[in-house]
Amino acid sequence: MSHVETETADQPECWRRAAQVAVDRAAVLPATGERIAVVGCGTSYYMAQAYASLREDSGQGESDAFAASEFPLGRRYDRVVALTRSGTTTEVLDLLIRLSGTTATLAVTADPDTPVMSAADEVVVLDFADERSVVQTRFATTALTLFRAHLGLHSDEVVRDAERALAEPLPAGLPDCTQFSFLGRGWTVGLANEAALKMKEASLSWTESYPAMEYRHGPISIATAGTATWMFGSAPQGLAEQVLATGARWVESGLDPLADLVRVQRLAIARAVARGLDPDLPRHLTRSVVLDEAAEA
Repeated sequence: MSHVETETADQPECWRRAAQVAVDRAAVLPATGERIAVVGCGTSYYMAQAYASLREDSGQGESDAFAASEFPLGRRYDRVVALTRSGTTTEVLDLLIRLSGTTATLAVTADPDTPVMSAADEVVVLDFADERSVVQTRFATTALTLFRAHLGLHSDEVVRDAERALAEPLPAGLPDCTQFSFLGRGWTVGLANEAALKMKEASLSWTESYPAMEYRHGPISIATAGTATWMFGSAPQGLAEQVLATGARWVESGLDPLADLVRVQRLAIARAVARGLDPDLPRHLTRSVVLDEAAEA
């Protein structure tokens, strides 16, 4: 069994532990009313998108999300929250250092023995969700669970949904599709972006992601037999029927959207194995992107 298969299966227990960490470390997590920015790279950026949307939509404060390399230094925030599994990602560390002494910072990481521990003002360590696989699964969803729990948006039912997502078989024929479009609304746009990335990384699949209402504005033109269009959460009225009329598959679930992301992780692993790929070690990728000065220039 690959590392990523084990790590994917561990998520329900990790989410339970994250909910307790949200209680134990509540004092260092963003307070209601703070204006915050959430940053990350790759998967962590997409979790940042989901968290920022959840927080602002729940009325707990203005919240923006940025790729760490694209953070607008001219804007003022009460706090910047950085997500970094490895604690060594160059763009995240550079930003935290630049903000030192001017903006309060919080980092959420999996590794307490890395430079992020001194680069941020406060750190929450989710070492129980660290991973050996290059492909992120449990750290990303556990970090988002931490934030959802702090916002009061997590429940035991979410964990039970994750257990169902792991136990139930994937829809027949889905691993044989040749193209995948992932759609979301609000906070699940970030999940759709992450789903597309996960399928690319692990199985070299042709994927894309969109806000659901945007899918009609051009992207639906590529839908055909062999396409799977996967909706996270509730779909806009009539969209499923329009997609099915193209001959494409329509995929949706009554599970919590974060649990539904676990199904995509399983699909990515299944496709990787079927294609003879190593889902732990995607080509051209490493656990952390660490740039030297020459590469950055």
